[in-house]
Amino acid sequence: MKKPYINFTLIAMFILFISCSTTKEKPFELPKNALSLIAHESGKTWKLAWRYNNGTRMNMSGCFLSYRITYKPDLSFKDNSEEHANCGASLSGNWEITKDKKGYSFIKLTSAQLPELLKTKTNYKYFKILQLTKDTLRIRFRHKQFSSESTFEDTLVAEDIEVKDRDFHR
Repeated sequence: MKKPYINFTLIAMFILFISCSTTKEKPFELPKNALSLIAHESGKTWKLAWRYNNGTRMNMSGCFLSYRITYKPDLSFKDNSEEHANCGASLSGNWEITKDKKGYSFIKLTSAQLPELLKTKTNYKYFKILQLTKDTLRIRFRHKQFSSESTFEDTLVAEDIEVKDRDFHR
């Protein structure tokens, strides 16, 4: 006859193993020169290299390929959407880097245009910083697309960087 405490011990050890083996994402540690990496000395333009929606790579065509956003050291920003047919209005406003209580860093965009453009009630939006180097800015954000909320992960690169296979669906 098996002793019930042996089964309980095995189950407890299994649960402990599972809970210890799942790694939580650690906060990305921002470089000391993060503001300069994002905005450079007189403004820096980033382009969308690729985007993932709930873990699935999205098609990069049309407005995605032409999209650029410029961050300036005076903490203003502007994108170029209105410069391209059927890409909508350009978004402009202010930006800042902020941290939450858990130590995660975010770019916070603030603009009176956000409620209309993103169909939100607030005039600000947070983008979690996952990576920041001289040439790469990787961010994650939630956005309601169609009828459900999605998690997007964007990798932006400095405008002059060539990205192969951006339009991989073509």
